[in-house]
Amino acid sequence: MKRHATLGQSPPPALTASVDGATVRCFFPTTSRTLDAVPLYRSSRWLTLAALAVMGCGGPFPQSTLAPASGYAREIDGLFGTVFKLMMLVFVVVEVLLLFTIIRHRHRPGAAEPRHTHGHTVLEIAWTIAPALILVFVAVPTIQTIFKTQAPAPADALKIQVVAHQWWWEYRYPGGVVTANELHVPLGRTVDLEMTSADVIHSFWAPRLFGKRDVIPGHTNHIVFAADSIGEYMGQCVEFCGASHANMRLRVLVDSDTAFAAWTAAQAATPRAPAKNSVEQRGQDAFRRYGCIGCHTVTGVSTGIIGPNLTHVGSRTTIAGGMLPSAADMLGKWIENPQGVKPGALMPRMGVKPDDMTALVAYLQSLK
Repeated sequence: MKRHATLGQSPPPALTASVDGATVRCFFPTTSRTLDAVPLYRSSRWLTLAALAVMGCGGPFPQSTLAPASGYAREIDGLFGTVFKLMMLVFVVVEVLLLFTIIRHRHRPGAAEPRHTHGHTVLEIAWTIAPALILVFVAVPTIQTIFKTQAPAPADALKIQVVAHQWWWEYRYPGGVVTANELHVPLGRTVDLEMTSADVIHSFWAPRLFGKRDVIPGHTNHIVFAADSIGEYMGQCVEFCGASHANMRLRVLVDSDTAFAAWTAAQAATPRAPAKNSVEQRGQDAFRRYGCIGCHTVTGVSTGIIGPNLTHVGSRTTIAGGMLPSAADMLGKWIENPQGVKPGALMPRMGVKPDDMTALVAYLQSLK
């Protein structure tokens, strides 16, 4: 007690009790912190959550369904808008009624206990009918959108076969053009994607152009759409399909009519043969020597069908199922260690020597 008086402090609260004839005195610690003080770690936590929320509002969002670029995607966006507005209306009505009830029937000093209600037929009927009506208002536009987006393709639609593989996409155009991962379509023309799988179930999705569609072995599903904006649209497989499911990407490139016609003509042409004694010719020899011809097709050179068609691989912007840009160093990285880039890929590590690697990359990049 003297010590506290000397320091100018109040003694801590104490409890004195008698236990078996002995006096026991317990002191309780005190603190200057008020009950409403917010610990620093809690403030940091809320600041962190706020920062993450703001970061989520940034961008860009290349796979946003809220920026439609086709009639198909616009139908989905319109349905989302309709349902969202309806749900906001329901939310506002419910919250207004809740706040009214809380304020109107709050406890008041001296007020009598409210009368108990054990049943109200009109209310019970109302809150049974209201959810049913809400479901009807959601179901009708939903069913209409389903029928609109799954209508058969017109007779003049461009038919493109899509074959899913672990973990890349194959595209087969009329006239024998075969390519991979980058789907070219003409602006404004209806396209009918006829989709199937060579191995397991996949799902094809480019959010700004169309909805998801399962790609199933032994079965053909369709996506019918017409892009209304020139550009490059990102997509991916959205059905778990194995170790590199997350690495199964795709791009849809919407071209003008003239650009699409030029691209199609270039893809149908036989690639230019490498000049004699050039680095590209040495690369072509390496392509044969290391067994690449067993898995890949290059028109006039090989007819392998296990991996992607490489006839015009040099004209693509990406490689490895859309994972890497089609640059010389990235192409070398992919050939050197496919499993390191895409775990589970069927392409083995070939052990290509450095000199052969340089020539092989040059040859592949010349295939345009």
